[in-house]
This record gives sequence, structure tokens and C-alpha cells, in this order.
Amino acid sequence: MKETIRNIYCVGRNYRAHAAELGNDVPDQPMIFTKPTHALVELNGGDLTLPGNLGEIHYEAELVLHITKPYTLESSVDDIVGQYALGIDFTLRDVQNVIKKKGQPWLPAKGFLGSAPISKFRPFPGAAALVLTNFQLLQNGNVVQNGNISNMIFDLQTIVDYIAKHYGLGVGDIIYTGTPEGVGPVHNGDRLELLWGEEVVGAGTIKTEG
Repeated sequence: MKETIRNIYCVGRNYRAHAAELGNDVPDQPMIFTKPTHALVELNGGDLTLPGNLGEIHYEAELVLHITKPYTLESSVDDIVGQYALGIDFTLRDVQNVIKKKGQPWLPAKGFLGSAPISKFRPFPGAAALVLTNFQLLQNGNVVQNGNISNMIFDLQTIVDYIAKHYGLGVGDIIYTGTPEGVGPVHNGDRLELLWGEEVVGAGTIKTEG
């Protein structure tokens, strides 16, 4: 999978309730950060290896877009997105809180190895169709996040256009589009499952090291 991915863009604070639960201001334009491709790991039912000595790690379940056609100024989301998946933006929350206060880049908190688990991609049905289905994250069988892209602050078209204008967007890029409320910590041995509707599309077991 990593060989076919070019850039990993991520959108921060794209659900109003999530911004509120962390005490953050709601942004007036998309907040974009990146992860290295080395952070990607497939949610194939196996272990998800994460650092165990850097404070709390929080899950953030997200819809992920895969750009499969070149972007132009006239491009719609449906024109250039060929596939979608569900992913988790793991965040070293204690680390993030420190670097935010210092005004430092988010990479140490967001870009560590294993911080971007992702399910297998599936054909993109169109932005309008995605609104008809919720996605969920289960932690040890309990629903901890339940999201729908209709609740995004910035919709998919706005995100795509903003990234293309400011950073460039091309075939092979993927976009983690933001997480709904309900984020929380993971612990060694936790079982995580991502659901699209009622279908489990990715799963893994937390294994902390260090």
C-alpha cells in the first residue's frame, strides 16, 4: 500500500463537537497537517504497534479519500476521488499538548511510526452517497465514535480545493478528513474495529512497546 501513496494530508478540527471536547477554537479555514508514508499500516486484524513510553495515545477515526485522477480548477470530488477508506489518526496527546504550547510543529505527536492505520480502499460512490452512511469506531466492542461527513465544518469539496491550492494535490495522495467527537486513549491489548454502516472494514489490536 505504501508504495502507491504519495502524500498523506490530514484535516484537524473538522467536526465542531470534536473541537469543543478538546477545548479548541473552531477554525475559519481548513487546518492541514501531514504524516509521513512510514506512518501507514494496514488494518488487517493484526497488531498495531505503538510507543508505550510517550504518554497517552488517542484514537481519531476518520474517512480517508484516495485521489486517483489529476486535479484541475474545475475538478469536483467525484471527478478525482476513486476510492475511500476508513483510518485512524493516532495522536500522542501529551506530546501534542506540550508542543502546542511551544508553538512547535505537530509531527512528533502525529507522524510517528504506526500513527496512520487504514482499512482497504473501496470504490468511491460519490460524495452525496457517503452522507447516507455513518462510520463508527469500536473499542473492545463498545462504540466510542460515531460520525457522518454531513457534520464536517469543511465539506469534501472545500478540503480538496484548499489542499490543491495551497499544497498541491495529485494522483496517489490521500486525505484523512477529520474526526468526530468521542476521541480517547488506547491501552495495550485494546481491540479496535472500524465500521462503515454495520460492516467491519478494518480492525487491529493495540501493542505498546518501549
